[in-house]
Amino acid sequence: MARKYSIAEARHNLAALVHELEQQELIELTRRGEPVAMLVSMRAYRRLTEPRGDFWNAYERFRRSHRLSKLNIQPEVFADVRDRSTGREVDW
Repeated sequence: MARKYSIAEARHNLAALVHELEQQELIELTRRGEPVAMLVSMRAYRRLTEPRGDFWNAYERFRRSHRLSKLNIQPEVFADVRDRSTGREVDW
C-alpha cells in the first residue's frame, strides 16, 4: 500500500521521499486530504513503460523456457474445454 503525503510535506521532504521510493514503488500525494498524484519509483516506471511484446512472442518464450513434452499431456485432456454449441440468439 502506498504511503500518503500532502504536497506541502512532499515539498519539504523531497530528498527523503526519493530515498523512500528506493524501498517501495509508490507514494501518494494529497491536497486537502484528497489524492491528486503519485510518485513512482524508477523500477515501477520502467516496468510500466517498457514495450510489451505481442502474444506470439510471449508464447514462443514460454515454449522455450518450459519442456512441455516432459509433462506428458495427452490431447484428450483438451477435448471438452471448448463449448462447441452454436451460441445464443442475437436480435439485430
